[in-house]
Amino acid sequence: MGVGKRVFGTLGNGRPVHIYTLANSNGVEARITNYGGALASLEVPDRHGRMGNVVLGYDTLEEYIGDGNYFGCIVGRYANRIAGGRFSLNGVEYRLARNDGVNHLHGGVRGFNKVLWEAQEAKREDGVGLSLAYLSRHGEEGYPGCLSVRVLYLLTEEDELRVEYSARAHGDTVVNLTHHSYFNLAGAGDVLGHVLTIYADRFTPVDETLIPTGELRPVKDTPMDFTEAKAIGVDIEADYEQLRLGKGYDHNWVLNEGGGPLAPAARVYEPATGRAMEVYTTEPGVQLYTGNYLDSVAGKGGRKYGRRGGLCLEAQHFPDSPNRPEFPSTILRAGETYTQTTVYRFLVR
Repeated sequence: MGVGKRVFGTLGNGRPVHIYTLANSNGVEARITNYGGALASLEVPDRHGRMGNVVLGYDTLEEYIGDGNYFGCIVGRYANRIAGGRFSLNGVEYRLARNDGVNHLHGGVRGFNKVLWEAQEAKREDGVGLSLAYLSRHGEEGYPGCLSVRVLYLLTEEDELRVEYSARAHGDTVVNLTHHSYFNLAGAGDVLGHVLTIYADRFTPVDETLIPTGELRPVKDTPMDFTEAKAIGVDIEADYEQLRLGKGYDHNWVLNEGGGPLAPAARVYEPATGRAMEVYTTEPGVQLYTGNYLDSVAGKGGRKYGRRGGLCLEAQHFPDSPNRPEFPSTILRAGETYTQTTVYRFLVR
């Protein structure tokens, strides 16, 4: 097990950006850049022991700087959408960038995916890792309160990529962090044949701008039901209002065991390669996004990523929670610390 480091490029202000390689004794390798905390590649074996990259990404820093798809990055200060780009806290209204139509998305124009994180190699008994730190200033992208953020990527001998988050508030604020890799366990093509299970009996329906309506709707007897494993392509084109609004799956599921100790969130299996991925999280929800807006995006090695070329499983609090007091709270008070852990475990069958 070990950690490698090399220069990835230089920002316009002259600051160097690095890419780090985490490797375990099984040959699994994760490459992470401290620009946006992006997971640039993740090599895992198939059922024949052949290694392959299972995340979408880019080869150069310049491509990450210009990226609008959030490939592999850390998302914050608030992942997902906030209605109208505004919320109120302590009786004060805060206005954020409207970078997704009329709404605020993934922290704004310069969210955590567009900043340079301070990086430090980390070693623990259970793996090797990369610790990333960033200080988000009061007023950044319109958010109140300074926020000291740390994210640890840890690769274990059990072929797990653990993402452990912590954030300490120096003033009252809202926080919702997530990881935004697009996974393709086949390494190429679309993900419609990936077989998915989500451990959730309910989801949060959305309006025409993809903001939750406030309802927690049962998935039973709808195309949103992944309580039993099924291929993503089975129902993705079904005549169902929520799928039309999202152009496919782009919704938050309410996890049955979410919001407490680490618990199962989802499982994905790709039949041709035998690769499987299990997702565990402490978060109350998970957003499934099926790459509905990818359109011949130039990616790693000259590969073109087409529509539905990857799937995201973003462990999170619910979208628009600052405006929905009935949802689990995303308010972090001064002096408090936010924590979150999400684990991606890879295996073959």
